[in-house]
Amino acid sequence: MAGFYFSKYNPGDSAKSSFEKILDLFLQLLTYTNGDFNEAMQWMNELDNTYKLTNPEYGIGDFIEELKSKGYIDEKPINGEITITSKTERSIRKKSLEEIFGKIKKTKQGNHSSFKPGGGDEINPETRPFQFGDTMEQIDFTNSIRNAQISHGIDSFQMKEEDLEIRETDFKSQTSTVLMIDISHSMILYGEDRITPAKKVAMALSELIHTKYPKDTLDIVVFGNDAWPIEVKDLPYLQVGPYHTNTVAGLELAMDLLRRRRNPNKQIFMITDGKPTCLKEGNKYYKNSWGVDRKILNRCMNLATQCKKLKIPITTFMIASDPYLQKFVQEFTDCNNGKAFFASLDKLGAFIFRDFETGKRKTLY
Repeated sequence: MAGFYFSKYNPGDSAKSSFEKILDLFLQLLTYTNGDFNEAMQWMNELDNTYKLTNPEYGIGDFIEELKSKGYIDEKPINGEITITSKTERSIRKKSLEEIFGKIKKTKQGNHSSFKPGGGDEINPETRPFQFGDTMEQIDFTNSIRNAQISHGIDSFQMKEEDLEIRETDFKSQTSTVLMIDISHSMILYGEDRITPAKKVAMALSELIHTKYPKDTLDIVVFGNDAWPIEVKDLPYLQVGPYHTNTVAGLELAMDLLRRRRNPNKQIFMITDGKPTCLKEGNKYYKNSWGVDRKILNRCMNLATQCKKLKIPITTFMIASDPYLQKFVQEFTDCNNGKAFFASLDKLGAFIFRDFETGKRKTLY
């Protein structure tokens, strides 16, 4: 096929400085090491020895000095302890967002018809033919005039219905989201790291909302034996503990947080790899890790039903494939009339982002 090939003039990765090339890897390692600078640098040195990341002109020591000068790390003068800064935390979130969006393949958006004409918040780049009921404000006159010229010529210019094109608009609704993350011990059992993908999704989602949907709110809840809220800045340091899975405590806290939000649309995303195994009764914990405990399950179902009455859908992302766990998720989803995804770790981000964007976007004709 004839044509021109310009890749020779595309700088690509070669345009990056030595610091920028190593920084990408460094940010990834910080996610895996829960924000521990020392452990991340140990991995960096091992990878450098194996894969020759640096060269005689630029070594790991130069990289550390540049991290300091650019404000990515902070060294305490008293004891020499080095910690990452808020700039690095933000960079990790942006990196997670780029990584997850890069995995989402472009697919044709589904349109949900509505008979309510009107302007949306954002113009859709796609157009469609005119249909009965469309308003004058929706007509794309540039494309419509062009169609009329092509069909009828300039000398005898006329515009007919079949020449008209409609520019659709998307209505962006304000949404309050609570993202629940399971930090029970099973999230790192059996040689599979499930907490790191969950953290990446949370960081990417928070960055997406902060940059693209600033009127939205995102609360993050972690749950083990108990449940508690964490800040976005705490996500890189999040670790799994020796906990059972108190899903009830997580749902109760999520509902409490959403009660305080004034956005009309509310939702809960729950990332977990197992069944609920724990309840707190007064100051004591009721635990059962063997099978599905009916006492614990009933409390979960009651909360799912309450959320349904409050019009709070729960979307569960189950990152495990055991049949009895799928049965629990199905029963839980039926009580809430929500949704459930049995997601592999590498597809978790794509599932959550597609579901979030689908809920945000309503096409108005």
